[in-house]
Amino acid sequence: MSNVFSCTGSLGRDAELKQVGGGSVLNFAVANSIGFGDKKTTLWLYCALWGKRAESVAQYLVKGQSVFVSGELSTREYQAKDGTLKTTLALNVSVVDLLGKKSGGQQYAPAPVASYQTPHQQHAQSVQQFNQEQHAQSVQQFNQAPPAAPAYDDDIPF
Repeated sequence: MSNVFSCTGSLGRDAELKQVGGGSVLNFAVANSIGFGDKKTTLWLYCALWGKRAESVAQYLVKGQSVFVSGELSTREYQAKDGTLKTTLALNVSVVDLLGKKSGGQQYAPAPVASYQTPHQQHAQSVQQFNQEQHAQSVQQFNQAPPAAPAYDDDIPF
């Protein structure tokens, strides 16, 4: 892939899965807002995702879903209903990731893996456990009765 374009945006409609020549293609449109204030505009990308990945993500790409897309950017020309020639941006998608919430308010999150900890988490847990043990020993030593004062012999001449 010589030109790579990546962006985030929201789906403008539900994705459409089609069978083409023995394979699958998933077509969807992504709206990307650019600018701010009264200069804000919407850039529409018409995306195509091919193969098994298209079949696996089709059910999740619904109107309003936030996505990250990356792939090869090209332009397409078509004739509008009024007879004028229009140009659109098309993205041959190589990466699509679901972000945040979809329109129904549901949030996609990875399934938790309870037993796995990163090395950083393992180290932090070890340090915390060590600190708790040291604190407990310090408290125990502090709470012990002070040692008895040494007995002095009053017969010392000074």
